[in-house]
Amino acid sequence: MTSDLALATLAFPGRLPAAAVPAEADEDGRVLEASVREPDRFTLIFDRYFAQVHAYVARRLGTDIADDLAAETFLIAFRQRDRFDRRNGVVRAWLYGIATNLIRRHRRDEVRAWRAIAKLPPPTESGGHEDRIAAQVTAQGTGRELAAALAKVSAKDREVLLLVALGQLTYDEVAAALGIAYGTVCSRLSRARRVLRDSLGSLGPLGGEE
Repeated sequence: MTSDLALATLAFPGRLPAAAVPAEADEDGRVLEASVREPDRFTLIFDRYFAQVHAYVARRLGTDIADDLAAETFLIAFRQRDRFDRRNGVVRAWLYGIATNLIRRHRRDEVRAWRAIAKLPPPTESGGHEDRIAAQVTAQGTGRELAAALAKVSAKDREVLLLVALGQLTYDEVAAALGIAYGTVCSRLSRARRVLRDSLGSLGPLGGEE
């Protein structure tokens, strides 16, 4: 059974305290800018955010692939660090945007994993790739009811939902990460929540309230 915390976070994120942009956000921008001239400075960005990005990828695709995609995220960020404009962006959101682009390559695996969780008894590690992802996600608190609901959410709406719920990004950060308008973030999140509420019904700890 899906935990109350998982349901509250994924199905009803609007009722939770908004995630704050880190106080070091401006410092991140200065560090990244300086790393163009002093590449070793990029280590500070890696040390600060690698674990967060890795955890986000793992929750979506499983730990098997998280090592590779998290590492690729930071390799891309390092190579493209000269393109980042700290006056118009937040480094954390920029990194999650890169990670999300990489996750899109594995969208089918992700959806198959949600469906595997929904249809099967608790999966074992002896199964195939999708079963292994399902086992890892289930172990991290996503039950069958929630997995079935997530599989019904459209890809674009699910990206916004999971960046808020799992990445703990603010709406502004999600907009920056995906390159979309703030209002689009709100509308996509609203649609995703509606699909989850319709699917989960009374399972949600907050009921049907907005």
